[in-house]
Amino acid sequence: MKVLVSDNLSPRGIDILKKAGLDVDVKTGMSPEELKACIGEYHGLIIRSATKVTADVVEATTRLKVIGRAGSGLDNVDKMAATKKGIVVMNTPGGNTVTTAEHTIALLFALARLIPQATASMKNGKWEKKRFMGVELYNKTIGIIGMGAIGKQVARRALALEMNVIGYDPYLSEENAREMGIEKVDLPALFRRSDFITVHTPITAETRNLISKKTIQEMKDGVRIINCARGGIVNETDLYEALRSGKIAGAALDVFEKEPPGDNPLLTLDNLICTPHLGAATEEAQENVAVAVAEQVVDYLIGGVIRNAVNFPSVPADQVLKLRPYLTLAERLGGFAAQVFEGAVTEITIEYRGEASTLNTEPLNIALLKGFLTPILEETVNFVNAPVIAKERGIAVKEMKHADGGDFQSMILLRVRIDGKENYLAGTLLGRTDPRIVKINNFPVEIIPEGNMLFMYNNDKPGVIGNIGSYLGKCGVNIARMHFGRESAGGIAISVVSIDTPVTAAQLEDIKKMPNILSVRVVSL
Repeated sequence: MKVLVSDNLSPRGIDILKKAGLDVDVKTGMSPEELKACIGEYHGLIIRSATKVTADVVEATTRLKVIGRAGSGLDNVDKMAATKKGIVVMNTPGGNTVTTAEHTIALLFALARLIPQATASMKNGKWEKKRFMGVELYNKTIGIIGMGAIGKQVARRALALEMNVIGYDPYLSEENAREMGIEKVDLPALFRRSDFITVHTPITAETRNLISKKTIQEMKDGVRIINCARGGIVNETDLYEALRSGKIAGAALDVFEKEPPGDNPLLTLDNLICTPHLGAATEEAQENVAVAVAEQVVDYLIGGVIRNAVNFPSVPADQVLKLRPYLTLAERLGGFAAQVFEGAVTEITIEYRGEASTLNTEPLNIALLKGFLTPILEETVNFVNAPVIAKERGIAVKEMKHADGGDFQSMILLRVRIDGKENYLAGTLLGRTDPRIVKINNFPVEIIPEGNMLFMYNNDKPGVIGNIGSYLGKCGVNIARMHFGRESAGGIAISVVSIDTPVTAAQLEDIKKMPNILSVRVVSL
């Protein structure tokens, strides 16, 4: 079998592939057209971040069985197109966790002691000792936004520096925080108390512009900010103004909204430190991910063993066809729940009713956990690590089965316990293949769980639907479908609006201010 390596990969990874008896071609720097022209002859493809595996590339494949990403990010792979073609997409989660945490700490020291600025001054022949007065890290408060794998590693290192560590993560329990030796706080408290703030969250509609003019005003004068996560979490225009005014004493960015950042005005400021997305750029990390992805591709192509796949669990071949629609339903139920039920989750109970209770439910449980954890964590969640991550975060997972499906032939019911309160979703298959959400707490609904959606609680009053439709129309946002549910006439209702394109943060704020709108959340599946 033949494997194409289309991005730079450590020689150790190449050796592993060849020693397993695979025919390996290394062709880096190919254009999309060149990749499409040659991909048909390969059974495996190994990439990093440079190669873009688009739907067109996937469509051109005829033999491809696996795409392996040496690293965690998969923004450059059309996973849906690959899944439809039965191509396993793998990554190497955790390979850059320590490296990114260490880079964060390096930027923390550089910010505190103005090391890059002092170096540049000396190289210009100056000796400006009084100009570069720094601050100690000892006994300072560092606020960590996002307590996933990288956030935890940063916390451990900050504690070793005898800093006061406070953390915000909507899914972090008090017990987990105590075990880590940190204090769990809400975002306003973190902004108010922190001397240093570092972000380690995924980029979502909720986290985009998380640090902006509004939140910067809540921070201490002279706060210092670090972003080694994703561009767009920090509003760069607002950061520029705050750095110029002195409200923010300094910032260190490893990521930008546009990369390379070009003539970004931030680069003109002396109190900004920046690096060109080096979070995972160490020799050890690059070799680790190269070895890992090579071994995973060998295991699959030679032995049929799937590890660290993001689009397929380990399911016996004779069960794949029957389980596939249920896997989709379970994963989307989890993803939907994570984005509409906010808080520290302590327990998840998955109930299988009717036909679903007769299935091999272990992969379904994993698919649901993957769907639930993916929107809330910075690190990549897959069918292998989802149960481990849930356990690490103190989430108890329970399973129940009932032969009686009630009003439906088959159903999956998800119960999520948050801060002592239980929320639940119920889902089924329409025509045995198409997933539907049919109940949210006490609200009967029929929601197609896919794409971009606005999930709203509102008063059941005239005009709500018209206001939303008119506003989205003015914004050029097309409505694909609308779903509604209510407990009783004139009471509280649920409205779910499926849209073709995501709304902006400003548009979301406008919708929240509309009459009779009680709350709005963005859901993306």
